[in-house]
Amino acid sequence: MAYFFKANDVAELAMRIEQKGQAFYLLAADAAEDPGAREFFEFFAQEEAKHEVFFRGLRDRMGDVEIPPGSDFEEYTRYVLALIDSHDVFNFDYTEAFKSGDFTFEEAVRAAMRFEKDTILVFTELKSMVPEADRKIVEECIEEERGHLKMLAAKLKG
Repeated sequence: MAYFFKANDVAELAMRIEQKGQAFYLLAADAAEDPGAREFFEFFAQEEAKHEVFFRGLRDRMGDVEIPPGSDFEEYTRYVLALIDSHDVFNFDYTEAFKSGDFTFEEAVRAAMRFEKDTILVFTELKSMVPEADRKIVEECIEEERGHLKMLAAKLKG
């Protein structure tokens, strides 16, 4: 079975990941009782919104999709789709978890860490598919996601 990406599908996918991330962080902020926790999650929601704007611009100007040298297009496409399908943010409805009141701050941070790790992995692969001129900016987004992961981990440590 062949799968084919259109050029702007790559950036559209990244936008969806950022939108889902933003929604997660807004849910976490809304559920947070502690003002510091609320501010913490609101910061991450704003970061996801910034990334969405970047990927929207990329979508609007993208040329052909590229794949890593030596890769089989169909096989590589299946791999990228598997990464997307397994991304934590697409596989769990956090709305109910937050509404139930049983989702602790620590659980929210751990879920956010899974989200950030999955996003780093997906963006690392997407970087190789965008035009050379845009790879540096995608790498900057990856570095920001790595920074988010470090911040989240530090929050768990106290």
